[in-house]
Amino acid sequence: MNGEQLKQLEARLWKTADDLRANSKLTATEYSFPILGLIFLRHAHNRFVIAKIEIEQSLPVHPVRGVRPIEKNDFLTAKAIYLPENARWDTISNLPESADVGEYINEAMRSIESEYEGLVGVLPKDYNLFDKDLLQRAIRVFNDEALNDVRGDVFGRIYEFFLNKFAMSGAQEGGEFFTPPSLVNTIVKIIQPNHGIVADLAVGSAGMFVQTAHFIEDEGADASQKVTFYGQEKADTNTRLAKMNMAVHGLEGSILQGNTFYEDKHELLGKCDFIMANPPFNVDGIDKSKDSVKKDPRLPFGLPKNDNGNYLWMQYFYSCLNENGRAGFVMASSASDAGHSEKEIRQKLVETGAVDVMVSIGTKFFYTRSLPCTLWFYDREKEKDAQRADKTLMLDLRDVFRKVSSNLHDFTPEQLNNIQSIVGLYRGEKSVFNKTVKGYFMEKTVKLTTQFQTKLTTHFGAN
Repeated sequence: MNGEQLKQLEARLWKTADDLRANSKLTATEYSFPILGLIFLRHAHNRFVIAKIEIEQSLPVHPVRGVRPIEKNDFLTAKAIYLPENARWDTISNLPESADVGEYINEAMRSIESEYEGLVGVLPKDYNLFDKDLLQRAIRVFNDEALNDVRGDVFGRIYEFFLNKFAMSGAQEGGEFFTPPSLVNTIVKIIQPNHGIVADLAVGSAGMFVQTAHFIEDEGADASQKVTFYGQEKADTNTRLAKMNMAVHGLEGSILQGNTFYEDKHELLGKCDFIMANPPFNVDGIDKSKDSVKKDPRLPFGLPKNDNGNYLWMQYFYSCLNENGRAGFVMASSASDAGHSEKEIRQKLVETGAVDVMVSIGTKFFYTRSLPCTLWFYDREKEKDAQRADKTLMLDLRDVFRKVSSNLHDFTPEQLNNIQSIVGLYRGEKSVFNKTVKGYFMEKTVKLTTQFQTKLTTHFGAN
């Protein structure tokens, strides 16, 4: 399935599913998580069927006992989820009209959770909220025959597409769980997370991890062999979204629920090769009287006096990196010139030499708020480089964007390549720039050749 076919499929599935919701009594929030659960089930079934065929072809044969029976671990090796009979899509989609479909799917989800400790409590089990007819029609949406034989990350892309659309519709806490793809891609292209420990301390729906996997795969490698993912998230729903998103993409990682202001669930101080995050901006009400805050080793530059969490996040990201680590994160633009105690902390951060790149982003890049933001990038290896330690690349991209709609902007693939090229040149790396320029020339040559051939055909055809 090529990119254009996938876009058409995503649009068709979303329109049908959204039309169903519009004609139901459910809110976008009530509807979103169960629908994402159906995508998970459909995807898990496809992977199960493909893996089962591959496993059966490679099972050892004993001269007396015959072919060894398939085991659950065979599916783990094949990077698929073993599905009990009642959780298989063909079973669910062929339930009799008399069946209690909502409770059946709830039980199917429980069956999957009972097989995998990491999914316990993660999958949606509130399908009884759906009217029976609505749920049956929703199942038919994902019974689309175009989904029968798809391989690779098609379901992962569809899951991300639906996450995106639900964020735009205001589901799940106003879209705070979801970082727009343009900003995620910008962060990934600048820090290039391709090895070691990759962490997100405000993991949301794990979009940073998914995009990291895409980046590594584009380099021709397997993410599971290159990186280990660690995530932390305060909200229960977001934690579940993240775990399900990882499973849909065939990724593994440790995502734990906890308030990052008060605990480091993974004990990541000084351990991370890469950190990516879109933490909540301007959080107030943090209890700074707690010992876990006052004595937090992740705050090497001190506690800000004002009631704002921005400069706590900025220190967490710095102190959790190892001596060669890189971080990229989204931050409120106001943090870049905040005064008083925050100014003092910012000065200490800059004086470390780790602040590598700062990118000003214009308005309308988020789905639920129009304020501008800044992308901050740390590079701890830069601290040790006398040539680079006192230099920071500052990019003003407030007027660089593509207008998706009157309320939404993003970056085009070409703009993302240009950003990566500029950062590469700043770091003394020309490979991305050369590749980008070569690609533009090739694209221009193909376009001119096509135009010339069209003119020749038109000319000779007319004579």
